[in-house]
Amino acid sequence: MELERVKALGVKPPQNLWEYKAVNPGRSLFLLYALKSSPRLGLLYLYLFDYTDTFLPFIHTICPLQEDSSEEDIIAKLLDLREPTWKQWREFLVKYSFLPYQLIAEFAWDWLEVHYWTSRFLIVNAMLLSVLELFSFWRIWSRSELKTVPQRMWSHFWKVSTQGLFVAMFWPLIPQFVCNCLFYWALYFNPIINIDLVVKEVRRLETQVL
Repeated sequence: MELERVKALGVKPPQNLWEYKAVNPGRSLFLLYALKSSPRLGLLYLYLFDYTDTFLPFIHTICPLQEDSSEEDIIAKLLDLREPTWKQWREFLVKYSFLPYQLIAEFAWDWLEVHYWTSRFLIVNAMLLSVLELFSFWRIWSRSELKTVPQRMWSHFWKVSTQGLFVAMFWPLIPQFVCNCLFYWALYFNPIINIDLVVKEVRRLETQVL
């Protein structure tokens, strides 16, 4: 089976996160930060500009067909280039709209057997980011600031786009050591920061209630 895959692709596909990072260092760093800071825009970017290589394997992993989920291994899902069915699209769009970080958690859950601790860090971080997003929505709702949502969305889009363009322009000049530090910081230390942010939000909420 592996020989057939090499014949079809012309190269041995990455079998885990570290092999993928070695082959695609820039894309790995982009995916990690884009899906962390703005998962909806990140997934929209993958759909528009990286549909075959990244988006299709992603949607087949998080929204598998029932008849395929028990038979295919992880690598087979990553190499599945079939067009998603309407049922897969419905499931994906609901989660994309309301719980985008759950998509990342489900993808990491599928890799628990390969990356025991790293997948758990990603799952915990996705849960924390979901809680922080809920706190943000609650803060907007409680302050009657719903009219400011379009302006906030536009400013967020502009901020993320500017940062992505800046990194793309200076990417050839950034040392690999700096990229590795940013990658491991976002992967393993960011959940600790988010725990502190969640605790602060809970305390702020308790103060408002009292």
